[in-house]
Formats: sequence, C-alpha cells, structure tokens
Amino acid sequence: MTRTRFDDSDCPVARSVDAIGDWWSLLIVRDAFDGSRRFGEFQRSLGVAKNILTARLRALVAGGVLASVPASDGSAYREYALTPKGEALFPVIVALRQWGEQNFFAPGEAHSELVDRRDGRRLRALEVRAEDGRRLDPGDTAVHKITDR
Repeated sequence: MTRTRFDDSDCPVARSVDAIGDWWSLLIVRDAFDGSRRFGEFQRSLGVAKNILTARLRALVAGGVLASVPASDGSAYREYALTPKGEALFPVIVALRQWGEQNFFAPGEAHSELVDRRDGRRLRALEVRAEDGRRLDPGDTAVHKITDR
C-alpha cells in the first residue's frame, strides 16, 4: 500500500504529520531530547530494526529535524543532533508525554516523568492560551484559511 503524502496540503497538521507523524520518528526525536546521538543508542533504546531506523533517520535529516554531524568524541563516526526545527518539537513531545501520563497509566503505576533539571520538580501541564493570556479550549478556536500574505 502506498503511503499518502501531505507535502502540498494547506493544513499545517497534515504537513507536520507527514514530516514526523509515524511512531518511530517521534520516538527518535524523544530520544534525541533525552541525549541519544548515535545510531546504536537509538537502536538500543527503541529496539527497532536497522533498516527502519536508517530510513527514519534519513527522513528526519532530509526534513531538517535532525542533522548528521561529526562525532563529538572526534572519532570517524557520525552523530545525529536536533536542529532548531527539531528543537521546536519540544512542546509537542511534552504535550504527548503529559497526555500519555494522564490517560494511559493507572494511579500509582510506574512510569517515567519529565522534570525541571534545576529543582527536580514536575513540569506544569501545558495549556493553550490566547494572545491575551486566556486559557482556550477547542470550542474557543476556529481555523481560518490564509490565502495571501
């Protein structure tokens, strides 16, 4: 079955899903935020087949989410580093993590959590806010098409 592409969609969500929407790509980005940089580190963490990992890393590099850079230890190896475009995915990963914590774990069930390095405390739940600071729910928003800039 051929994968549907959304490169030309006028929907930002569709284009974003096209770039990073499969689970392996999102988990690679998560691991990059957690400090993974080398192919072997991603493979050990994810348990993904080498061919799948290779394809996803190439796609993330081609999409400008990761960059292939010389190894930080000066060896002949290459590493993968988040680009500014990749680092901009941080709120997306935090939102998915918080949604997962809230909806897929029983009270008291063991799981990982993201904490502030400075004080070791949990992060405040992400909220969508209007420009004036009001908290917004889905019913408070509407999609407007932009035709010209």
